[in-house]
Amino acid sequence: MATLKFFAVLLVFASVTVAAQQPDGLEPPTVVSLLSMELQDIPGKEALMITVEYPPGGGDPVHRHDAHAFVYVLEGSIIMQVKGGKRVTLTEGQTYYEGPDDLHTVGQNASSTKPAKFLVLLVKDIGVAPVLPAE
Repeated sequence: MATLKFFAVLLVFASVTVAAQQPDGLEPPTVVSLLSMELQDIPGKEALMITVEYPPGGGDPVHRHDAHAFVYVLEGSIIMQVKGGKRVTLTEGQTYYEGPDDLHTVGQNASSTKPAKFLVLLVKDIGVAPVLPAE
């Protein structure tokens, strides 16, 4: 239970950090933690499952995860891109992957009138924040 509280605090801190670094005109996302658990058969790793909701016209600043990030679009349409990768527009039911070394350069709602929501499963090192600065 202490582990869940610790990661809830990390997630809130990461969300506040991301919101504080939002580029002008880009509304920050709402992040909800659904599950956090140590992966017993992969020493030093944990899984973190979250939902992210971009408001109309919203998105993320440039960031990274230092994790394997598996994305599944639940509602609406999102635009994603990692450094050196192709910019893609994803709709409900489509998936996206970010690796531990990827720099997430574009993450935004494709619509300026409707929200977009997606599920993210992060497989990451225990104790590492889920969202890290771009450096």
